[in-house]
Amino acid sequence: MNQMSPITVNANGRDYQWPKVPAIAICLDGCEPAYLDAAIEAGLMPTLKRLREQGTVRTAHSVIPSFTNPNNLSIATGRPPAVHGICGNYLYNPATGDEVMMNDPKFLRAPTIFKAFYDAGAKVAVVTAKDKLRALLGHGLAYDDDRAVCFSSERADTTTKAANGIDNASKWLGRRVPEVYSAELSEFVFAAGVKLLKEFQPDVMYLTTTDYVQHKYAPGAKQANDFYAMFDTYLGELDALGAAIVVTADHGMKPKHRADGTPDVVYAQDLFDEWLGKDIARVILPITDPYVVHHGALGSFATAYLPPHADRNAIMDRLRKIEGIELVLGREDACRRFELPEDRIGGIVMLSSENKTIGTSEHRHDLAALDEPLRSHGGLSEQAVPFITNRVLPDQPDAPDLRNFDAFYYAVMAAAQTEKKA
Repeated sequence: MNQMSPITVNANGRDYQWPKVPAIAICLDGCEPAYLDAAIEAGLMPTLKRLREQGTVRTAHSVIPSFTNPNNLSIATGRPPAVHGICGNYLYNPATGDEVMMNDPKFLRAPTIFKAFYDAGAKVAVVTAKDKLRALLGHGLAYDDDRAVCFSSERADTTTKAANGIDNASKWLGRRVPEVYSAELSEFVFAAGVKLLKEFQPDVMYLTTTDYVQHKYAPGAKQANDFYAMFDTYLGELDALGAAIVVTADHGMKPKHRADGTPDVVYAQDLFDEWLGKDIARVILPITDPYVVHHGALGSFATAYLPPHADRNAIMDRLRKIEGIELVLGREDACRRFELPEDRIGGIVMLSSENKTIGTSEHRHDLAALDEPLRSHGGLSEQAVPFITNRVLPDQPDAPDLRNFDAFYYAVMAAAQTEKKA
Protein backbone atom coordinates (compact mmCIF):
# COMPACT_ATOMS: atom_id res chain seq x y z
CA MET A 1 0.00 0.00 0.00
CA ASN A 2 1.44 3.38 -0.97
CA GLN A 3 1.21 6.42 1.30
CA MET A 4 -1.73 7.84 -0.64
CA SER A 5 -3.84 4.69 -0.39
CA PRO A 6 -6.78 4.80 2.03
CA ILE A 7 -7.06 2.27 4.84
CA THR A 8 -10.58 1.29 3.80
CA VAL A 9 -12.98 1.94 0.94
CA ASN A 10 -16.71 2.28 1.57
CA ALA A 11 -19.18 0.86 -0.91
CA ASN A 12 -22.92 0.83 -0.19
CA GLY A 13 -22.40 1.08 3.55
CA ARG A 14 -19.72 -1.62 3.84
CA ASP A 15 -16.05 -0.95 4.53
CA TYR A 16 -13.53 -2.85 2.43
CA GLN A 17 -9.88 -3.05 3.42
CA TRP A 18 -7.26 -1.81 1.00
CA PRO A 19 -5.52 -4.82 -0.58
CA LYS A 20 -1.75 -5.24 -0.30
CA VAL A 21 -1.83 -7.81 -3.11
CA PRO A 22 -4.39 -8.17 -5.92
CA ALA A 23 -7.81 -9.23 -4.66
CA ILE A 24 -9.72 -11.42 -7.09
CA ALA A 25 -13.28 -12.75 -6.97
CA ILE A 26 -14.15 -15.47 -9.47
CA CYS A 27 -17.79 -16.24 -10.21
CA LEU A 28 -18.17 -19.70 -11.74
CA ASP A 29 -21.57 -19.35 -13.34
CA GLY A 30 -23.88 -22.23 -12.45
CA CYS A 31 -21.31 -23.99 -10.27
CA GLU A 32 -23.30 -26.46 -8.24
CA PRO A 33 -20.87 -27.50 -5.45
CA ALA A 34 -21.07 -31.10 -6.68
CA TYR A 35 -19.17 -30.11 -9.85
CA LEU A 36 -16.07 -29.29 -7.83
CA ASP A 37 -16.39 -32.37 -5.65
CA ALA A 38 -16.65 -34.63 -8.70
CA ALA A 39 -13.71 -33.06 -10.52
CA ILE A 40 -11.51 -33.15 -7.42
CA GLU A 41 -12.44 -36.78 -6.76
CA ALA A 42 -11.46 -37.57 -10.36
CA GLY A 43 -8.03 -36.02 -9.71
CA LEU A 44 -8.61 -33.21 -12.19
CA MET A 45 -8.36 -30.18 -9.88
CA PRO A 46 -5.08 -30.42 -7.94
CA THR A 47 -4.90 -26.67 -7.42
CA LEU A 48 -8.38 -26.36 -5.94
CA LYS A 49 -7.80 -29.48 -3.84
CA ARG A 50 -4.68 -27.83 -2.39
CA LEU A 51 -6.44 -24.52 -1.84
CA ARG A 52 -9.32 -26.23 -0.05
CA GLU A 53 -6.81 -27.89 2.25
CA GLN A 54 -4.68 -24.80 2.83
CA GLY A 55 -7.28 -22.02 2.64
CA THR A 56 -10.85 -21.58 3.84
CA VAL A 57 -13.78 -23.65 2.53
CA ARG A 58 -17.36 -22.60 3.10
CA THR A 59 -20.77 -22.83 1.49
CA ALA A 60 -22.56 -19.55 0.77
CA HIS A 61 -26.08 -18.68 -0.27
CA SER A 62 -26.86 -16.82 -3.45
CA VAL A 63 -29.63 -14.28 -3.73
CA ILE A 64 -33.09 -15.37 -4.87
CA PRO A 65 -33.95 -15.49 -7.70
CA SER A 66 -30.84 -17.58 -8.25
CA PHE A 67 -30.22 -16.11 -11.70
CA THR A 68 -27.17 -14.56 -13.33
CA ASN A 69 -27.84 -10.81 -13.31
CA PRO A 70 -29.15 -10.45 -9.74
CA ASN A 71 -26.26 -12.43 -8.31
CA ASN A 72 -23.48 -10.89 -10.38
CA LEU A 73 -24.66 -7.42 -9.42
CA SER A 74 -24.96 -8.49 -5.80
CA ILE A 75 -21.34 -9.68 -5.92
CA ALA A 76 -20.35 -6.46 -7.68
CA THR A 77 -22.08 -4.20 -5.15
CA GLY A 78 -21.79 -6.33 -2.01
CA ARG A 79 -25.50 -5.97 -1.45
CA PRO A 80 -28.81 -7.75 -2.28
CA PRO A 81 -31.20 -6.69 -5.07
CA ALA A 82 -33.26 -4.50 -2.72
CA VAL A 83 -30.22 -2.19 -2.73
CA HIS A 84 -28.89 -2.45 -6.29
CA GLY A 85 -32.24 -2.97 -8.03
CA ILE A 86 -31.32 -5.77 -10.44
CA CYS A 87 -33.84 -8.46 -9.50
CA GLY A 88 -33.73 -10.55 -12.67
CA ASN A 89 -32.35 -10.78 -16.18
CA TYR A 90 -35.67 -9.47 -17.39
CA LEU A 91 -38.13 -6.80 -16.22
CA TYR A 92 -41.79 -6.00 -16.79
CA ASN A 93 -43.03 -2.43 -16.50
CA PRO A 94 -46.78 -2.60 -15.76
CA ALA A 95 -47.19 1.13 -16.42
CA THR A 96 -46.09 0.78 -20.05
CA GLY A 97 -46.63 -2.93 -20.69
CA ASP A 98 -43.01 -3.25 -21.81
CA GLU A 99 -40.85 -6.28 -21.12
CA VAL A 100 -37.15 -5.44 -21.29
CA MET A 101 -33.75 -6.91 -20.50
CA MET A 102 -32.14 -5.50 -17.36
CA ASN A 103 -28.77 -5.00 -19.03
CA ASP A 104 -28.80 -1.21 -19.08
CA PRO A 105 -27.05 0.66 -16.24
CA LYS A 106 -30.15 2.86 -15.91
CA PHE A 107 -31.70 -0.02 -13.92
CA LEU A 108 -28.80 -0.06 -11.43
CA ARG A 109 -29.57 1.73 -8.16
CA ALA A 110 -26.23 1.41 -6.36
CA PRO A 111 -22.59 1.89 -7.38
CA THR A 112 -20.31 -1.10 -7.68
CA ILE A 113 -17.39 -2.00 -5.46
CA PHE A 114 -15.26 -1.54 -8.56
CA LYS A 115 -16.29 2.09 -8.87
CA ALA A 116 -15.63 2.70 -5.17
CA PHE A 117 -12.10 1.31 -5.44
CA TYR A 118 -11.48 3.10 -8.71
CA ASP A 119 -12.61 6.41 -7.20
CA ALA A 120 -10.22 5.78 -4.30
CA GLY A 121 -7.29 5.42 -6.71
CA ALA A 122 -7.15 1.67 -7.27
CA LYS A 123 -6.59 -0.19 -10.52
CA VAL A 124 -9.63 -2.29 -11.43
CA ALA A 125 -10.18 -5.06 -13.98
CA VAL A 126 -13.43 -6.81 -14.89
CA VAL A 127 -13.80 -9.58 -17.46
CA THR A 128 -17.17 -11.21 -18.13
CA ALA A 129 -18.01 -13.98 -20.57
CA LYS A 130 -21.27 -12.55 -21.90
CA ASP A 131 -21.61 -8.95 -22.94
CA LYS A 132 -25.02 -8.63 -21.22
CA LEU A 133 -23.22 -7.94 -17.92
CA ARG A 134 -20.41 -5.70 -19.11
CA ALA A 135 -22.21 -2.34 -19.03
CA LEU A 136 -23.65 -3.02 -15.57
CA LEU A 137 -20.37 -4.22 -14.07
CA GLY A 138 -18.35 -1.41 -15.64
CA HIS A 139 -20.78 1.37 -14.77
CA GLY A 140 -19.00 4.37 -13.29
CA LEU A 141 -15.51 3.41 -14.44
CA ALA A 142 -13.44 5.75 -16.59
CA TYR A 143 -10.77 4.62 -19.01
CA ASP A 144 -8.69 7.71 -19.64
CA ASP A 145 -6.05 7.17 -16.95
CA ASP A 146 -5.01 3.51 -17.42
CA ARG A 147 -6.60 2.38 -14.15
CA ALA A 148 -9.62 0.46 -15.41
CA VAL A 149 -10.29 -2.38 -17.84
CA CYS A 150 -13.72 -3.91 -18.46
CA PHE A 151 -14.72 -6.12 -21.37
CA SER A 152 -16.50 -9.33 -22.33
CA SER A 153 -15.20 -12.40 -24.10
CA GLU A 154 -18.19 -12.21 -26.40
CA ARG A 155 -17.20 -8.80 -27.80
CA ALA A 156 -13.46 -8.91 -27.16
CA ASP A 157 -12.58 -8.08 -30.76
CA THR A 158 -14.50 -4.79 -30.64
CA THR A 159 -13.07 -3.30 -27.45
CA THR A 160 -11.55 0.17 -27.50
CA LYS A 161 -9.33 2.07 -25.14
CA ALA A 162 -12.00 4.74 -24.69
CA ALA A 163 -14.88 2.35 -23.92
CA ASN A 164 -13.12 -0.62 -22.29
CA GLY A 165 -9.62 0.47 -21.28
CA ILE A 166 -8.03 -1.77 -23.91
CA ASP A 167 -7.95 -1.89 -27.70
CA ASN A 168 -9.00 -5.18 -29.32
CA ALA A 169 -8.73 -7.47 -26.32
CA SER A 170 -8.94 -10.48 -28.62
CA LYS A 171 -5.77 -9.45 -30.45
CA TRP A 172 -4.08 -8.48 -27.17
CA LEU A 173 -4.75 -11.95 -25.76
CA GLY A 174 -3.90 -13.72 -28.99
CA ARG A 175 -7.19 -15.62 -29.02
CA ARG A 176 -10.11 -15.52 -31.41
CA VAL A 177 -13.51 -14.66 -29.97
CA PRO A 178 -15.14 -17.99 -29.05
CA GLU A 179 -18.66 -19.08 -29.88
CA VAL A 180 -21.08 -17.72 -27.29
CA TYR A 181 -22.41 -21.23 -26.61
CA SER A 182 -19.12 -22.82 -25.65
CA ALA A 183 -16.79 -23.60 -22.77
CA GLU A 184 -14.16 -21.55 -24.56
CA LEU A 185 -16.08 -18.34 -23.82
CA SER A 186 -15.29 -18.88 -20.14
CA GLU A 187 -11.73 -20.01 -20.83
CA PHE A 188 -11.17 -16.67 -22.54
CA VAL A 189 -12.12 -14.98 -19.24
CA PHE A 190 -9.56 -16.98 -17.27
CA ALA A 191 -6.78 -16.50 -19.82
CA ALA A 192 -7.45 -12.75 -19.86
CA GLY A 193 -7.43 -12.68 -16.06
CA VAL A 194 -3.98 -14.25 -15.91
CA LYS A 195 -2.55 -11.85 -18.48
CA LEU A 196 -4.14 -8.83 -16.80
CA LEU A 197 -2.70 -9.90 -13.46
CA LYS A 198 0.77 -10.12 -15.00
CA GLU A 199 0.66 -6.97 -17.13
CA PHE A 200 -2.02 -4.64 -15.78
CA GLN A 201 -1.53 -5.64 -12.12
CA PRO A 202 -4.97 -4.62 -10.83
CA ASP A 203 -5.67 -4.06 -7.16
CA VAL A 204 -9.15 -5.56 -7.58
CA MET A 205 -10.28 -7.94 -10.34
CA TYR A 206 -13.55 -9.72 -11.09
CA LEU A 207 -13.78 -12.71 -13.43
CA THR A 208 -17.24 -14.07 -14.23
CA THR A 209 -18.10 -16.88 -16.63
CA THR A 210 -21.02 -18.44 -18.51
CA ASP A 211 -23.01 -21.51 -17.43
CA TYR A 212 -23.23 -23.08 -20.88
CA VAL A 213 -21.49 -26.27 -19.69
CA GLN A 214 -23.51 -26.51 -16.49
CA HIS A 215 -26.83 -26.19 -18.33
CA LYS A 216 -25.86 -29.15 -20.50
CA TYR A 217 -23.85 -31.50 -18.33
CA ALA A 218 -24.25 -32.92 -14.83
CA PRO A 219 -21.46 -33.06 -12.22
CA GLY A 220 -19.00 -35.79 -13.10
CA ALA A 221 -19.79 -35.81 -16.82
CA LYS A 222 -16.67 -35.74 -18.97
CA GLN A 223 -17.50 -32.34 -20.46
CA ALA A 224 -18.07 -30.86 -17.01
CA ASN A 225 -14.90 -32.39 -15.62
CA ASP A 226 -12.95 -31.09 -18.62
CA PHE A 227 -14.25 -27.59 -17.91
CA TYR A 228 -13.20 -27.63 -14.27
CA ALA A 229 -9.83 -29.17 -15.10
CA MET A 230 -9.27 -26.27 -17.49
CA PHE A 231 -10.29 -23.77 -14.81
CA ASP A 232 -7.96 -25.40 -12.29
CA THR A 233 -4.96 -24.72 -14.52
CA TYR A 234 -5.70 -21.00 -14.68
CA LEU A 235 -6.53 -20.90 -10.97
CA GLY A 236 -3.06 -22.29 -10.32
CA GLU A 237 -1.50 -19.50 -12.35
CA LEU A 238 -3.49 -16.80 -10.54
CA ASP A 239 -2.56 -18.27 -7.17
CA ALA A 240 1.12 -18.56 -8.11
CA LEU A 241 1.15 -14.85 -8.96
CA GLY A 242 0.34 -14.05 -5.33
CA ALA A 243 -3.26 -12.90 -5.57
CA ALA A 244 -5.81 -13.34 -2.81
CA ILE A 245 -8.68 -15.24 -4.42
CA VAL A 246 -12.29 -16.07 -3.58
CA VAL A 247 -14.00 -18.64 -5.80
CA THR A 248 -17.78 -18.63 -5.66
CA ALA A 249 -20.81 -18.86 -7.97
CA ASP A 250 -23.93 -16.93 -8.87
CA HIS A 251 -26.17 -20.01 -8.49
CA GLY A 252 -26.19 -23.78 -8.60
CA MET A 253 -27.79 -25.99 -11.24
CA LYS A 254 -30.25 -28.88 -11.03
CA PRO A 255 -31.83 -31.33 -13.49
CA LYS A 256 -35.30 -30.11 -14.49
CA HIS A 257 -36.61 -32.99 -16.56
CA ARG A 258 -38.66 -36.15 -16.42
CA ALA A 259 -37.28 -39.68 -16.59
CA ASP A 260 -37.66 -39.66 -20.38
CA GLY A 261 -35.54 -36.49 -20.65
CA THR A 262 -38.37 -34.08 -21.49
CA PRO A 263 -38.52 -30.78 -19.56
CA ASP A 264 -40.71 -30.87 -16.46
CA VAL A 265 -42.61 -27.58 -16.52
CA VAL A 266 -45.50 -25.89 -14.76
CA TYR A 267 -46.93 -23.52 -17.38
CA ALA A 268 -48.16 -20.78 -15.08
CA GLN A 269 -49.59 -18.43 -17.72
CA ASP A 270 -51.80 -21.24 -18.96
CA LEU A 271 -53.07 -21.73 -15.40
CA PHE A 272 -53.83 -18.02 -14.96
CA ASP A 273 -55.56 -17.91 -18.35
CA GLU A 274 -57.75 -20.83 -17.29
CA TRP A 275 -58.58 -19.29 -13.91
CA LEU A 276 -58.97 -15.60 -14.82
CA GLY A 277 -59.37 -15.41 -18.59
CA LYS A 278 -56.80 -15.14 -21.34
CA ASP A 279 -54.03 -12.60 -20.71
CA ILE A 280 -55.83 -11.05 -17.72
CA ALA A 281 -52.81 -11.83 -15.56
CA ARG A 282 -49.22 -11.66 -16.76
CA VAL A 283 -46.49 -14.13 -15.81
CA ILE A 284 -42.89 -12.89 -16.07
CA LEU A 285 -39.89 -15.21 -16.13
CA PRO A 286 -36.83 -13.26 -14.91
CA ILE A 287 -34.46 -15.95 -16.25
CA THR A 288 -35.19 -14.65 -19.77
CA ASP A 289 -32.10 -13.22 -21.46
CA PRO A 290 -30.64 -13.07 -24.98
CA TYR A 291 -29.13 -16.55 -24.56
CA VAL A 292 -32.09 -18.92 -24.20
CA VAL A 293 -30.82 -21.78 -26.37
CA HIS A 294 -29.56 -23.82 -23.43
CA HIS A 295 -32.49 -23.24 -21.06
CA GLY A 296 -35.48 -22.23 -23.19
CA ALA A 297 -36.29 -19.41 -20.72
CA LEU A 298 -37.31 -22.05 -18.17
CA GLY A 299 -36.21 -21.49 -14.58
CA SER A 300 -37.53 -22.04 -11.08
CA PHE A 301 -38.63 -18.49 -10.22
CA ALA A 302 -41.52 -16.52 -11.68
CA THR A 303 -43.58 -13.51 -10.76
CA ALA A 304 -47.16 -12.71 -11.78
CA TYR A 305 -48.92 -9.38 -12.22
CA LEU A 306 -52.64 -9.50 -11.42
CA PRO A 307 -55.54 -7.20 -12.29
CA PRO A 308 -56.87 -5.08 -9.41
CA HIS A 309 -60.06 -7.13 -9.06
CA ALA A 310 -58.28 -10.48 -8.67
CA ASP A 311 -58.46 -12.34 -5.36
CA ARG A 312 -54.75 -12.74 -4.78
CA ASN A 313 -55.05 -14.97 -1.70
CA ALA A 314 -57.39 -17.36 -3.48
CA ILE A 315 -55.06 -17.58 -6.48
CA MET A 316 -52.09 -18.19 -4.21
CA ASP A 317 -53.96 -21.02 -2.49
CA ARG A 318 -54.66 -22.63 -5.87
CA LEU A 319 -51.01 -22.31 -6.90
CA ARG A 320 -49.85 -24.00 -3.71
CA LYS A 321 -51.83 -27.09 -4.71
CA ILE A 322 -50.02 -27.42 -8.05
CA GLU A 323 -47.48 -30.24 -8.06
CA GLY A 324 -43.97 -28.89 -8.36
CA ILE A 325 -44.69 -25.42 -6.95
CA GLU A 326 -42.57 -25.30 -3.79
CA LEU A 327 -43.27 -21.80 -2.52
CA VAL A 328 -45.87 -19.12 -3.24
CA LEU A 329 -45.59 -15.69 -1.64
CA GLY A 330 -47.22 -12.33 -2.03
CA ARG A 331 -45.02 -9.48 -3.22
CA GLU A 332 -44.51 -8.00 0.22
CA ASP A 333 -43.47 -11.25 1.89
CA ALA A 334 -41.27 -12.27 -1.04
CA CYS A 335 -39.44 -8.96 -1.11
CA ARG A 336 -38.92 -9.03 2.64
CA ARG A 337 -37.67 -12.63 2.65
CA PHE A 338 -35.47 -12.39 -0.44
CA GLU A 339 -34.46 -8.69 -0.18
CA LEU A 340 -35.99 -7.68 -3.51
CA PRO A 341 -37.18 -4.26 -4.76
CA GLU A 342 -40.99 -4.17 -4.42
CA ASP A 343 -41.55 -1.92 -7.43
CA ARG A 344 -39.97 -4.48 -9.76
CA ILE A 345 -41.81 -7.59 -8.56
CA GLY A 346 -45.33 -8.77 -9.43
CA GLY A 347 -48.10 -9.36 -6.93
CA ILE A 348 -47.29 -13.06 -6.65
CA VAL A 349 -43.90 -14.82 -6.54
CA MET A 350 -43.64 -18.53 -7.35
CA LEU A 351 -40.69 -20.90 -6.87
CA SER A 352 -40.70 -24.44 -8.22
CA SER A 353 -39.16 -27.50 -6.60
CA GLU A 354 -35.74 -28.95 -7.33
CA ASN A 355 -36.63 -30.82 -10.52
CA LYS A 356 -39.36 -28.55 -11.91
CA THR A 357 -39.36 -25.28 -13.80
CA ILE A 358 -41.97 -22.59 -14.37
CA GLY A 359 -42.97 -21.45 -17.85
CA THR A 360 -45.49 -19.01 -19.27
CA SER A 361 -47.65 -20.70 -21.92
CA GLU A 362 -46.56 -23.98 -23.42
CA HIS A 363 -46.68 -22.67 -27.00
CA ARG A 364 -44.38 -19.76 -26.17
CA HIS A 365 -41.33 -21.86 -25.26
CA ASP A 366 -39.15 -23.06 -28.13
CA LEU A 367 -37.40 -26.12 -26.74
CA ALA A 368 -36.21 -27.47 -30.08
CA ALA A 369 -32.65 -26.28 -29.43
CA LEU A 370 -32.32 -28.31 -26.22
CA ASP A 371 -30.00 -31.12 -27.26
CA GLU A 372 -29.55 -32.39 -23.69
CA PRO A 373 -32.12 -32.93 -20.89
CA LEU A 374 -32.95 -29.58 -19.30
CA ARG A 375 -30.85 -28.33 -16.42
CA SER A 376 -31.70 -24.94 -14.92
CA HIS A 377 -31.89 -22.76 -11.80
CA GLY A 378 -33.67 -19.91 -10.08
CA GLY A 379 -35.12 -21.46 -6.94
CA LEU A 380 -34.11 -22.37 -3.42
CA SER A 381 -32.53 -25.65 -4.49
CA GLU A 382 -29.91 -23.73 -6.48
CA GLN A 383 -29.08 -21.26 -3.69
CA ALA A 384 -26.11 -23.13 -2.17
CA VAL A 385 -22.82 -22.22 -3.86
CA PRO A 386 -19.14 -22.81 -3.12
CA PHE A 387 -17.12 -20.14 -1.33
CA ILE A 388 -13.41 -20.95 -1.28
CA THR A 389 -10.63 -18.56 -0.26
CA ASN A 390 -6.97 -19.30 -0.96
CA ARG A 391 -6.05 -17.84 2.43
CA VAL A 392 -6.91 -18.90 5.97
CA LEU A 393 -9.76 -16.77 7.33
CA PRO A 394 -10.70 -18.45 10.62
CA ASP A 395 -13.63 -16.18 11.50
CA GLN A 396 -15.45 -16.57 8.19
CA PRO A 397 -19.09 -17.67 8.71
CA ASP A 398 -20.96 -20.33 6.76
CA ALA A 399 -24.33 -20.32 5.01
CA PRO A 400 -26.92 -18.95 5.50
CA ASP A 401 -25.01 -16.04 7.06
CA LEU A 402 -22.32 -16.16 4.38
CA ARG A 403 -23.57 -14.87 1.04
CA ASN A 404 -21.92 -15.04 -2.37
CA PHE A 405 -22.02 -11.23 -2.41
CA ASP A 406 -19.53 -11.25 0.47
CA ALA A 407 -16.88 -12.37 -2.04
CA PHE A 408 -15.02 -9.08 -2.32
CA TYR A 409 -15.31 -8.36 1.40
CA TYR A 410 -13.31 -11.50 2.11
CA ALA A 411 -11.08 -11.27 -0.96
CA VAL A 412 -9.81 -7.82 0.06
CA MET A 413 -9.61 -8.93 3.70
CA ALA A 414 -7.33 -11.78 2.64
CA ALA A 415 -5.40 -9.42 0.36
CA ALA A 416 -4.95 -6.87 3.15
CA GLN A 417 -3.40 -9.54 5.38
CA THR A 418 -0.95 -10.75 2.74
CA GLU A 419 2.41 -9.15 2.06
CA LYS A 420 3.71 -8.91 -1.49
CA LYS A 421 6.30 -11.47 -2.47
CA ALA A 422 9.83 -10.18 -2.53
